Amino acid sequence: MASATSSTTSGIHLPDSARELVKILVAGPFGVGKTTLIDSVSEIRPLHTEEHLTEASTTVDDLAGVRDKSTTTVAIDFGRISLTGGIVLYLFGTPGQERFRSLWDDIAYGALGALVLVDSRRIEASFDVLGLVEESGLPYAVAFNAFPDAPRHYSEEQLRAALDLDPGTPMVTCDARERDSSLDALLALVQHLIDRHPPESR
Repeated sequence: MASATSSTTSGIHLPDSARELVKILVAGPFGVGKTTLIDSVSEIRPLHTEEHLTEASTTVDDLAGVRDKSTTTVAIDFGRISLTGGIVLYLFGTPGQERFRSLWDDIAYGALGALVLVDSRRIEASFDVLGLVEESGLPYAVAFNAFPDAPRHYSEEQLRAALDLDPGTPMVTCDARERDSSLDALLALVQHLIDRHPPESR
């Protein structure tokens, strides 16, 4: 399985060891931690397209469970992380609101897989995003972002059943604020992609 390089790349240039450049979506509902995850792992200064939430958006954005959130991604977040073995992940964070759904096909174009972040306090908020990922045919992994007040009593079987996940879909827990934890979630997706398409078959 791939792992992170021992130190992040200095500057903006790709390491000389780069061999496989892989586009990955970081998807999930509004306020689930996509921007935070990309911030925590990116070896370059991440690109953000965040704007402040306004009174006008309260009629179209569901703030249930994320009342403290003051900004939102309106196009993409972008970051990059180099792994051992010459694999470089380009991370594209997708907007979480329904009103930005028209951007989905453009952002997803050329992606090899998706990491779908889920908030166990509001699992139902992830259904639309999971539907988009599945409709696009992208292989994906699910990562439950460990919010401090998230319920801990659900079993893996209950969570899989709630999301109607295929048995082969990786499901992990991560803390999007922590680099190592976020990286482990991305590595679970990378291993899933490798298992589906081993090097000798590509």
